[in-house]
Amino acid sequence: MVEIKQEDGRKGKFDIFVDEKLAGTMTYTWAGDNKFIIDHTEVLPGNEGQGLAKKLVLAGIDFARNKKVKIMPLCPYAKSVFDKDDSFKDVLF
Repeated sequence: MVEIKQEDGRKGKFDIFVDEKLAGTMTYTWAGDNKFIIDHTEVLPGNEGQGLAKKLVLAGIDFARNKKVKIMPLCPYAKSVFDKDDSFKDVLF
């Protein structure tokens, strides 16, 4: 089972768990009240190739849409997700 948990704050993160074990993390930092910066996305060794990093970015996109804020994807992986799919442009800063 895959589960994503979020910790929000000035610096926040999304953790992804596979069978209740931490499998990856995406961190972000708020830049004002209307946008946050995705600064790092990482999948832990042994969890590659399952689409977990993309699930983390998608969780960030859902969060941004719900909060009506924008995302600045400075993390190279997150930027590549935005570059490949125009349907995420509504939250792109």
